[in-house]
Amino acid sequence: MSSSFLPATTESIAQALEAKDPSESISILHRILENPSSSPEALRIKEQEKKAEDLRSLLTQLRPFFALIPKAKTAKIIPGTSDLQISLCKEMVEWTRAERRTFLRQRVEARLAALLMESGEYTEALSLLSGLIKEVRRLDDKLLLAKAALTAARTAANAIYVPPAQQGTIDLQSGILHAEEKDYKTAYSYFFEAFEAFNALGEPRAVFGLKYMLLCKIMVNQSEDVAGLIASKAGLLYLGPELDAMKAVADAHSRRSLKAFEAALAEFRPQLEEDPIVHRHLSALYDTLLEQNLCRLIEPFSRVEIAHIAELIELPVAHVETKLSQLILDKKFAGTLDQGAGCLVVFDEPEPDAIFQSTLDAIANIGKVVDSLYVRSAQVMA
Repeated sequence: MSSSFLPATTESIAQALEAKDPSESISILHRILENPSSSPEALRIKEQEKKAEDLRSLLTQLRPFFALIPKAKTAKIIPGTSDLQISLCKEMVEWTRAERRTFLRQRVEARLAALLMESGEYTEALSLLSGLIKEVRRLDDKLLLAKAALTAARTAANAIYVPPAQQGTIDLQSGILHAEEKDYKTAYSYFFEAFEAFNALGEPRAVFGLKYMLLCKIMVNQSEDVAGLIASKAGLLYLGPELDAMKAVADAHSRRSLKAFEAALAEFRPQLEEDPIVHRHLSALYDTLLEQNLCRLIEPFSRVEIAHIAELIELPVAHVETKLSQLILDKKFAGTLDQGAGCLVVFDEPEPDAIFQSTLDAIANIGKVVDSLYVRSAQVMA
């Protein structure tokens, strides 16, 4: 049979399948792979070839083809049977390392670990998996990984008996993760479940469930509900510094008083500053409150001394100046700092230019048309 390549078409694949002699079928498949064409149809046909029995030589020949297709697709073209698969996977891992194909290497290493487990090579499999898990965790979104793990844990807990204390721990962690995503309403429901579980068991951790419930109320601007929760039958059982701290923060937030806020942080430092969960959210709340107060104070002015603003808000001048510069950079308001005179100059908000926006929209639409025409022309030329 001629050694020249065959076109990568469905007819060529059919010719290989209809061949009576297996060696002839393999030869046809090899000649298809030798086709240098990189058109979408040719690549699709080549991806379907999984019938060659001489796997080692076939995959070696496939490597130039792997360079033409997306890396994610390459992972689909690895066939298999036991010892040969282990040897083949090890060779492919070395090749993917040399080619810096991280996604494919991770997929092949995961398959190799499974094969090693099936063959009883537990030490080698665990060693491989240990490094692979560390690498994947570094690449992936850790918050998403934790959330997925907790979801799986909750699913398992619903399917089998789980001690109430363990269930409460899962709910508490779920609430912490949802609060991290600023989904405070969902977080509140998880904290409530955790509080009920711990409260029923008389566990000291119940106070933290209640404390984080109060935190969620403050973060969604419902500080007025805090006093009611503390005064409830369950809340009265846990009166102490933890709840007093949250009540002080809620009062400061209700009054929009930065001075009272800072006083609460200073008085209840162990309960607020040293609790990493509360500290993280209250820091964001403090920044928001400071921004709101500053914007409200400078609204009547076109030019005002920074020292006067600091006096009105009862904060150090340097602190106020830093925050004002940040607000200007973030475009929260238009203005500039005249540091020589120690003044803030506030600009009038410019009226939006309707023609400018319409022009941007027209250019964006033209860009979409050009991209569409380019794709169509590429398909015609292929």
